[in-house]
Amino acid sequence: MEVRYTAEHEWVAVEANIATIGITDFAQRTLGDLVFVQLPAVGSSLAKGAAAGVVESVKAASDIYAPLTGRVLEVNPATVETPGVVNSDPMGAGWLFKLEVSNPAEVAELLDEAAYGKLAT
Repeated sequence: MEVRYTAEHEWVAVEANIATIGITDFAQRTLGDLVFVQLPAVGSSLAKGAAAGVVESVKAASDIYAPLTGRVLEVNPATVETPGVVNSDPMGAGWLFKLEVSNPAEVAELLDEAAYGKLAT
């Protein structure tokens, strides 16, 4: 499974044509303790770069953007019920939603770990 990143601090794990999306460890540390998560509706279509949801912490609210174009297959109810799971395990149990990718070429436009690491310092 390949993991890529966005400049908006989302991570994307792509396997076949399914992308699992969440916010990075850097993003959750910057935001602080999350108190609210709003996710896109299952079945909705998202365009790359479109607002897909919101994460809100004790410090600030931040939009989550669709890193790829596709249809929402699944959302993670644990993150809505217990937003702190995003803080404790952002790239594991704290994943946010899954997309069926409609334009696989967009994956190549995402950042690799080295390029993202230069942003998240």
